[in-house]
Amino acid sequence: MALTTVRITDGISPIFSSRSNRAPNLHFSHLKPTQRSTSVATGRRRYRAKVTATVNPYSNTEAARPEERKSLRDFLAEAENFYISEGGDRGPPRWFSPLQCSSHAPGSPLLLYIPGMDGTGLGLIRQHRRLGEIFDVWCLHFPATDRTPARDIVKLIERTVRSEYYRVPNRPIYIVGESVGACLALDVAASNPDIDIVLILANPVTRLNNFMLQPLLSLLETLPDEVPSLNFGFSEGYPFAAVLESMLNETVKQMGGGLLGDLFAASANLPTLTRIFPKDTLLWKLQLLKSASASAKSHMYTVKAQTLILLSGRDQWLRNNGDIEKLRFALPKCEVREFDNNGQFLFLEDGVDLATIIKISYYYRRGKILDYISDYTLPTPYELKEFEQSQRLLTAATSPVFLSTLDNGTVVRSLAGIPSEGPVLYVGNHMLFGLELRPAAIHFLKERNILLRGLAHPVMFTKNIGSKLPDMQMFDSARIIGAVPVSNMNFYKLLRSKAHVVLYPGGVREALHRKGEEYKLFWPEHSEFVRIASKFGARIIPFGAVGEDDLCQMVLDYNDQMKIPFLKNLIEEITHDTIKLRNDEEGEVRNQDLHIPGIIPKIPGRYYVYFGKPIETKGREKELNDKEKAHEVYLEVKSEVERCMTYLKTKRETDPYRNILPRLLYYISHGFSSQVPTFDLPNH
Repeated sequence: MALTTVRITDGISPIFSSRSNRAPNLHFSHLKPTQRSTSVATGRRRYRAKVTATVNPYSNTEAARPEERKSLRDFLAEAENFYISEGGDRGPPRWFSPLQCSSHAPGSPLLLYIPGMDGTGLGLIRQHRRLGEIFDVWCLHFPATDRTPARDIVKLIERTVRSEYYRVPNRPIYIVGESVGACLALDVAASNPDIDIVLILANPVTRLNNFMLQPLLSLLETLPDEVPSLNFGFSEGYPFAAVLESMLNETVKQMGGGLLGDLFAASANLPTLTRIFPKDTLLWKLQLLKSASASAKSHMYTVKAQTLILLSGRDQWLRNNGDIEKLRFALPKCEVREFDNNGQFLFLEDGVDLATIIKISYYYRRGKILDYISDYTLPTPYELKEFEQSQRLLTAATSPVFLSTLDNGTVVRSLAGIPSEGPVLYVGNHMLFGLELRPAAIHFLKERNILLRGLAHPVMFTKNIGSKLPDMQMFDSARIIGAVPVSNMNFYKLLRSKAHVVLYPGGVREALHRKGEEYKLFWPEHSEFVRIASKFGARIIPFGAVGEDDLCQMVLDYNDQMKIPFLKNLIEEITHDTIKLRNDEEGEVRNQDLHIPGIIPKIPGRYYVYFGKPIETKGREKELNDKEKAHEVYLEVKSEVERCMTYLKTKRETDPYRNILPRLLYYISHGFSSQVPTFDLPNH
C-alpha cells in the first residue's frame, strides 16, 4: 500500500511523494492553506445541561478504567516504521496527523506538537486519542539525517502558524513543545505576538547544565558509531569499556532514570535507538538544544502568549529552577504545574493525561476568549472516578444523605424530585469551606446524569504572579466538575444554555463564617437572580445543608486572626490580590476577606442535604420583572432554605447512624458499597 508523506518546502504548500510500506496508525494529511483533508468525526460529546444518553455513563464509575494507551514498545515500533517507510528517514522536517487524532469535532482548535530530542514527532503517542477528541493534531517529524538549524525550524513553524491563522483567524493555535521543542515554541510565539497562540511547554530548557553537558559531549566523541544500550554490550577488546560503562550509567541516572533507563536498558531497542540517535545525530541534537535554548532565553521577555508550563520533578539534567522562575515572571499569562514523580519524557509516562491537564487548567478554548460554558467538556467516567477518589476520605467520614421533594410534597431519599430538564437554579446555604458541593456534584452525575455548574469565587480560576494565594492545582477537583467564576454574564449564559446551576447568595462570608455562625445566612438585601431566572423560565430549588458542626470545631476564626499582626497582614494581602465582590453591599455581607479558619476535627458525624420543592418561574417573566414581586420570591427562597436547614437539624437527632461508629459497624456487616440508612421519612 502506498504511503503519502508530506514534505514541506515553503512551510505552506507541501509536496507529495509515494513510498511503499505504509506506517500503521499514521495519517498524512494534505495541508493546504484553505483546506485540510484529515477525516473528521462528530461523535465527541460537548457540554449540554443534561446528557441524553440511554445509559448513564457515570452510574458505575467504580468499574471505569483508564483507556488503554500505547507503550514505549509502540513508540519504538512506529519510529522504526518511519525509518523503513521513508527509505532511511531522510529529507526535510514535515508535519503529519496521527490517525488516532482524526475524530475531532468541527471547530476544534489546531494543536502543533514540536518534539524533543528524539525528533520523531511521536512523543504524544500515548495522548493521541484523547487529544484527538478536542484538537486537530499535527506533529512535526525531524528525520534522523536532518540538520536544519534552529532559526530555520522556527521559520518553518511560523509559516505553518501564519497559514492556519489566516485561514481561521478567530481560533487559537496551540503549540505543545518538549525540551528543545519548548524552546522553539517560545521563539515562534515571541516572533508572532499578533497571533492568538497558546503555549504548552513540557520541561522547557532555557539554560543547559554545562556541568553535565560537557562531559556528555566528550563521552560521545569517544564512543563508537553505534550507541550501546544500558548494558552497553561493548566488545571485550574495546578500550576503557568499564570506564565508559560506568560514565554512561551515571549520566542516564542523572538524566532522570525511570523511563529513560527502560529505554536504554532493553537490548531489543538497540537497533531502533541507533537509527534515531546515531552518534552524529545525537551530537547535532545537543548542539541544536544549546542554540535553541539560548535563543529562547533571549526572546522570552517578548512572549505575549498564554502559557502553561509542565515540569517533571525528576528532570534534573536539563531543568534549571532559577530560569524557570524567570520564565514564569517574564510571561504575562503563565501557569506552572509540577509533576514530582515524573521524569524527562513526561507525555510517555503513566498517569499523565495532557487532555485532562488542559481541561482542569481551563486552558481549552475554541475562540479568542475562554467561554466557561461552551468551552467546557464533560468529565469522562474515569475522570469522575479519580475525582470521586480524591473526595473518598470526606465521603467516607460524612456518609452524605441527599433528600429531594416530589411534586406532591413527599420527601424521598434520592434525587427523584429533581427535574431532568434545565434550566434549574439551586439556591442554598454554604457550609464551612463549601464542602457540600463536591459530594453533591458526584451524586447528581451518578444518580441522575446531571452536571451541576457551581458559581464559584474567582480565586479558584486566576492568580497573579507572586501572589500568596493558593496554588491553582488546589482547585482542580472543582474545575473538572464544571465550576464557573461567579459573574452576571456567566450566570446569564448558564441559564440560557439550560444548565443546572448552583448559586450561593452568602458567598465567601458564609463559607468562611465565624464562631457560632453555623447555618446563619449572610444574603444581600436584594438580589437579581429571581428576575434573571424568570427570563429563561428556570425552576428555582431551595436547599439546605447541615453537618459541619459534626465534623469540626472552629478555634481560630477571622476575628481572632485579625488580632494577630502577621495574620492580619497576610489576610489583607491575599484579599487585595483577588477580584472584589459585593462592593456595593453594606455590613457583614460586604466583608469578603479571604482567610483560612483554624479548626480541629471531631469524631465525624454526617452531612445532610435537603432539596425543597421547585418554585416555578416559567410564564411569570412579566410578573417577576417587577422588583417588588421578584423580591417576594427572593424572600420565599430564603425562607425555604432556612426551613430546609431546620428540618435537617431536627431530623438528624433521630438518625441512629449519625455518628461514624454505628455507620462503620453497618459497613462491616453489609459491605462498604452499601447505603447506610438514615432517619425515617414520613409521607407529607
